[in-house]
Amino acid sequence: MILSMKSVFLLVLLSLSIAAAPTQKVVRDSVAKEIPSLLKLYEHLHANPEISFQEEKTGLRLGAEMKKLGFEVTQNIGGFGVVCVLKNGKGPTVLVRTDTDALPVKEATGLPFASTRTTTDDLGKTVPTMHACAHDVSMTCWNGVARVLTQLKREWKGTLVFIAQPAEERGAGARAMLADGLFKKFPLPDYCLALHVSADQPAGTLGYTSGFAMANVDSVDITVRGVGGHGSQPQSTKDPIVLAAQIVLALQTIVSREIHPLDPAVVTVGSIHGGTKHNIIPDEVHLQLTIRSYSDEVREKLIAAIKRIAIGQAVAAGLPEEKHPVVKVKDEYTPAAYNDPKLVARVNGVFEKWFGKDVLIERKPTMGGEDFGRYGRTEHKIPIYMFRLGGVSSAAMKQAQALGQPLPSLHSAKFAPDTACIKTGVTAMSAAILELLSKN
Repeated sequence: MILSMKSVFLLVLLSLSIAAAPTQKVVRDSVAKEIPSLLKLYEHLHANPEISFQEEKTGLRLGAEMKKLGFEVTQNIGGFGVVCVLKNGKGPTVLVRTDTDALPVKEATGLPFASTRTTTDDLGKTVPTMHACAHDVSMTCWNGVARVLTQLKREWKGTLVFIAQPAEERGAGARAMLADGLFKKFPLPDYCLALHVSADQPAGTLGYTSGFAMANVDSVDITVRGVGGHGSQPQSTKDPIVLAAQIVLALQTIVSREIHPLDPAVVTVGSIHGGTKHNIIPDEVHLQLTIRSYSDEVREKLIAAIKRIAIGQAVAAGLPEEKHPVVKVKDEYTPAAYNDPKLVARVNGVFEKWFGKDVLIERKPTMGGEDFGRYGRTEHKIPIYMFRLGGVSSAAMKQAQALGQPLPSLHSAKFAPDTACIKTGVTAMSAAILELLSKN
């Protein structure tokens, strides 16, 4: 019997689909089997949060879990960061990152495993601690993916570099790990992947943003100096409160008059403190700003404009140079995260095959920060992709809509993600890595 070219083509497609199906089934079966154990891990991590640069016990627990799977584990990279390496023949190297730190928030979720922990922060203050940004979910998915992939070593070739990064909430952990030799002491990745829970997206869905996804985030402190005195004799003073008010108003013209209308930028004065009494003009006023941008060029313009305006207002007020404002840009800053469009398209193609097109939700870029972007900003120019994992149950979303109430946001004391998202997260990340490390 002689087959037509069309028949041969259809047979090839059929064989490929038959060959692909078992992998999906095996992955889903493996994930389902691990879910009970992963939920226990999640509850432990949720109940035992640690704030930025204090993640010692968290790092030890994650490292121990990865050792069980056969990963080579190195502790204390960039603080309490953990690097786990598994080599499985020749092929690409994929880095998978999770963040490990919690926030100084007093939990109000009412969960039976809610955190009751407190800790001492960098200023020596006792603060409550909670995984209010769902890093506990990220860590659980991270370990779940490692479990699945170690069971499927016949399905992929290459190297896995799983990192547990500290201090994401301070925008400092990625830099610390890179400075400690992450890309020198360990295999250099060809791709970097991560996921993050979203508090405004249904569980079971996957969100994506191609290109710029998260912003540069800078913190700026301005000390406005003057000459204090009695409130009844302002003529003998140089009032720093008035000067600070003028600076605050002048700062609002930066975005509207100095930055291109199509370039995203934010300048927000989040704190102003000065004075002690009704009738005393103080010597100093302190301002705290957050500035947001995408491009490095816009970031530099914003910082330069803030310095120029602060000093310019002081000059206009007749203050001598030694009394000019002191502008300090904090060294800890979060760089913009740029999801590589080619990598996004490739991984999203897999997501669509595994979950269906309706599961994918395109999200607008945000002016929030995420230091995962640093891994794509080294001299190696590694493609990165952080996708969003829906973390809200359908019931919770419907209830909020019916009542006209907002959902608890990330960093909220009441945010409790739907743990059903763990299954989706483990499956999706496993599928993405299998695609990138495919033997075909």
